[in-house]
Amino acid sequence: MTVKLDFEECLKDSPRFRAAIEVVEGDVSELETRLDKLVKQCHSMLEAGKAYCQTSKSFVTGLKELGHNCSDDDSMKECLEKFSKKLSVILEAQGEVIENTQKSVKLKLQTFVKEDVRRFKDVRKEFERGSESLETALSRNAQVPRGKQHEVEEASHTLLHARRTFRSGALDYVLQINVIEAKKKTDILMAMLSLMEAQAQFFQQGHESLSELDDYRRTLSEEHTQLVLNSAREKRDMEQRHAAIKKKDVSYDDSIMDFRADAANGIAMEGYLYKRASNAFKTWSRRWFSIKKNQLVYQKKFKDQPTVVVEDLRLCTVKPFADNERRFCFEVVSPSKSCLLQADSERQQQAWISAVQNSIASAFQDHREDTHSPRERCSSVSVGSVSGGGGGEQVKPARDALLEVQALPGNMQCCDCGEPGPDWASINLGITLCIVCSGIHRSLGVHFSKVRSLTLDSWEPELVKLMCELGNTAINRIYEARIDEITIKKPQPSSPRGDKESWIRSKYVEKKFIQKLPETGRNPPLRRSSARRNRTNTQGLTPRPALKPKPSRATLPRLTGISQSDLVQKNNTDFHKDEEENEEDLSGLHPGALLYRSAALQHFPVMADALAHGADVNWVNAMEQSSTPLIQAVTSNALAACEFLLQNGANVNQADNYGRGPLHHATILGHTGLVCLFLKRGADYNARDKDQKDPITIAVDEANADIVTLLRLHKMNKEMREMDGAFGQPGDEMYNDIFRDFSHMASNNPEKLKRRSTDFKT
Repeated sequence: MTVKLDFEECLKDSPRFRAAIEVVEGDVSELETRLDKLVKQCHSMLEAGKAYCQTSKSFVTGLKELGHNCSDDDSMKECLEKFSKKLSVILEAQGEVIENTQKSVKLKLQTFVKEDVRRFKDVRKEFERGSESLETALSRNAQVPRGKQHEVEEASHTLLHARRTFRSGALDYVLQINVIEAKKKTDILMAMLSLMEAQAQFFQQGHESLSELDDYRRTLSEEHTQLVLNSAREKRDMEQRHAAIKKKDVSYDDSIMDFRADAANGIAMEGYLYKRASNAFKTWSRRWFSIKKNQLVYQKKFKDQPTVVVEDLRLCTVKPFADNERRFCFEVVSPSKSCLLQADSERQQQAWISAVQNSIASAFQDHREDTHSPRERCSSVSVGSVSGGGGGEQVKPARDALLEVQALPGNMQCCDCGEPGPDWASINLGITLCIVCSGIHRSLGVHFSKVRSLTLDSWEPELVKLMCELGNTAINRIYEARIDEITIKKPQPSSPRGDKESWIRSKYVEKKFIQKLPETGRNPPLRRSSARRNRTNTQGLTPRPALKPKPSRATLPRLTGISQSDLVQKNNTDFHKDEEENEEDLSGLHPGALLYRSAALQHFPVMADALAHGADVNWVNAMEQSSTPLIQAVTSNALAACEFLLQNGANVNQADNYGRGPLHHATILGHTGLVCLFLKRGADYNARDKDQKDPITIAVDEANADIVTLLRLHKMNKEMREMDGAFGQPGDEMYNDIFRDFSHMASNNPEKLKRRSTDFKT
């Protein structure tokens, strides 16, 4: 500690001591004034820093929103996201600097002024009172007469007491002076050191954070340089084109209009025309007309729903209209009404008349081709005639099937945000989605969600059947089972896209809201009979009536000298024995085994629950000849269950211990619809089991004409595709028509496929 004043000097109370005290008091007073001013300046700096951080955070938020707005430009989106994240990190570090400054500088200086300086002032007052008392005692002692002994003694006693009090106060005052001098150094130096360390840490952290973007910034700088060059080149080209066009006469608009029947957007002709109203005033209005899908339509604004003038161009005619004061008019006449139109020039008038005439001819040509197309022929004749049966029933229109999907519980609202009227779906999850949530699902990847439009895409019947087995209510019972226990709030239709994306990722990718598996739910299956028992309530789902799979030849080996009928009879006996055993609690199975059991029982919510808990869709049961969930679904002839497993990544060619895949089992059991499904999903029709038999050979042995037809047609189609001849495309078209009809029948009338041709011969 530095000694400002000596204790011995204070006892003398010399003029030198008094002068030193005055200097110290002046220094402390000036220090107090400067510290008060510095504390106020520090407070203003902190408030300005907080305001700057708040404004900067708003700026960073604006960058993020701009990035969301530039979602169609990957380069801009990536740039804004990266820079906004780094700026957020820097702002957080700056907030920490402000907080450290608040604690280390402002509070310490305030404490020094309010406590230490105040204590110094209090001690000084005591010293000054002691000094005044001493002066009074000295003066009185000097004035006492020599002859008055009692006054002399009293004055001496008072002087002694005053001197003792003064010296004690002086010693305390000197001590306080030395203490405040030392504390002044330590407190101010510590405050400054803390401030500098916080600043150094802030700038070092900012430097490290931004250094991580060095490579990206160099790459972005190169791209920017290239963009500047490209922009300059495009600007020069546009200026040259602009100058060339300005040299032409642009005082009139007589552009050439061509009829394009095969346009990519389906619009054969479009442009502005004047239309005479059918009201009493016969007013003329300028509208944007289009010939699209053999219809003549118009609209005032791009966002307006087009108004149909002619529903079917095949039912109308077009001709010039001269009985009018206006020029360039022509009339489109249909059985129900007549529409009078006006072009801007005679050339445009002729172009529109020709376009309407060509559209009429094209519509008639398309109708004639559709009437004689293979699809039309196969639709007019039942599929049973293809496979040897009789009596045809028209398949259900896709619109009706999609209405059935939307009619399921909860499907009239988006599964994730509740938006009414969703027109998108996730086919592997079995849910309906709004357009915003469907875009987020698509960004997750097809291994999480496969998105398809309910109105724009084509839907196969087995997919519609699958969608009708699940629905938003059933899936949310699984993926939102613990939503009441979580503080995260489910987004609403009006919620920002970022909130919806965070919710969907937490729900389907991180699976934060599903019910956790108990420790007992990890036991592998031990016996075959358990696959044929009733399932119980699993993970809070309402159980359906148990489906007991029938004994099948798909899981039996072909032994030499033993007929298939003997094996089936033996399997029936084993089956009835298994039914007499105690029922198994499926809730004790681990996800793979649970998926395996529920696939045989066709319990779709339980299958979805098992997949949500991480079940391997290709899980192998070593206790049952390495059978898979897909083979179990084949055993029960569960078309929708097979489609569900395939949409979730099941291997259509994974074989059991006998070398038989799902296509082998479906062929042995005579499940024609499943054979059709597996062939469409890429099953290997040439795969051979341990008996060296492929599916075609097995179908011939089982005397199933439908399956033989399908397999041979599929094989022939594959061979025709590999040919470069002229007959490849008709073969593909007929193949698609037949397979499409078999798919419709398997989904809508499966009982018609339960036939075997006993007299079939190779």
